Amino acid sequence: MAYLPLIAIGLAAGVLAGMFGIGGGLVIVPALLYFMKLGEVDAIGTSLAALIPPVGLLGAMEYYRTGHINVKYALVIAAGLFVGAFFGARIILSLPPVAIRRIYAVFLLLVAARMLFTAK
Repeated sequence: MAYLPLIAIGLAAGVLAGMFGIGGGLVIVPALLYFMKLGEVDAIGTSLAALIPPVGLLGAMEYYRTGHINVKYALVIAAGLFVGAFFGARIILSLPPVAIRRIYAVFLLLVAARMLFTAK
């Protein structure tokens, strides 16, 4: 296993998570697909496993320290993530890899289009 590309993926995702609140779906999953040649389901599962400790602890601690976290909102979102990740995994695991890749591509295009055309 090559550790340097994985460290680079983690650093890039960490910086972007700290800047924009993104990382897993927009950075880690595509990087694992294209650079590490993982399958869709493996990339998604690995991304979820990697995000649990570092993003939830260090990144949030810095935002909390400077008063930039609505704790009530975060707890409610966390509850939704907890349940939603379970159902999301169940859905994805029931689909063929080509369907996963296409669904994900459409999601990214929709996000990109919305950001592009609603920018002020």
